[in-house]
Amino acid sequence: MSIGENNRIFVADAFVGEGLAGNPAAVCPRGDWLADDVMQSVAREMALSETAFFAPQDDGYLLRWFTPATEVDLCGHATLASAAVFFTHLDPGASAVRFHTLKAGTLTVTRRGDLLELDFPARPAAQDRLDGVSAALGATPTDILRIPGATCMAVFDSEDTVRGLAPDMAALSALEDRMIIATAPGNKVDFMSRCFAPRAGIDEDPVTGSAHTTLVPYWSARLGKSELLAVQASARGGELFCAQRGDRVAIAGRAALRGSGTLDLTGTTPRAELIEA
Repeated sequence: MSIGENNRIFVADAFVGEGLAGNPAAVCPRGDWLADDVMQSVAREMALSETAFFAPQDDGYLLRWFTPATEVDLCGHATLASAAVFFTHLDPGASAVRFHTLKAGTLTVTRRGDLLELDFPARPAAQDRLDGVSAALGATPTDILRIPGATCMAVFDSEDTVRGLAPDMAALSALEDRMIIATAPGNKVDFMSRCFAPRAGIDEDPVTGSAHTTLVPYWSARLGKSELLAVQASARGGELFCAQRGDRVAIAGRAALRGSGTLDLTGTTPRAELIEA
């Protein structure tokens, strides 16, 4: 396949593991760019947590991500899915791919055996007040950390508590945070989490790579270790192999291509004809 074969679309599951289905993302490799409103319409039609678009730029590719409701500045699982499409269909002999982004800098994805490793900027959060989070989540965390206007991380003592949360999505939507993370020490892994982003059109994200740019710095410092194994405990579930590396974090996982097809952009609403991989 050539990057010039426009209107190709793929679906891949990212961060899959044994008994864990991972997070599906749609991926559109482009030779040129669609208009922003068309890309948003494609993402809305795909109805997945993210749809990624990438096209050649400089020594790599410009990568952009859209939820069904909005464009986002960083997405881990759709980056992993984009790399899986690149390695499988564009350059099977490559060991790494470089993605440029509009706001998150340059992101490199490297093959590590059967894992694809994301190199992302660390986004540590700072101590903050509860401020309505307990009521919205339906349980009181032991700690709250925030990146103002972006991410709220609620820390609990028990994995079972986080798994049992039944958040009030309307109350979460009323918070200033675009993403709310609930996390705790893991029963069989270093830490676990769940992630909610109703303001972005995603009540609960199956697996959230970008959340781990905040989770990894916290748990690395708390546990006193740089290499960490994590799971995200959504209904689908996902497995992430993480590492703290100064002001960067490594987030690795497996991806599985599930289908491919062609976008039909001739009508008022984009359509995708997909077949199983």
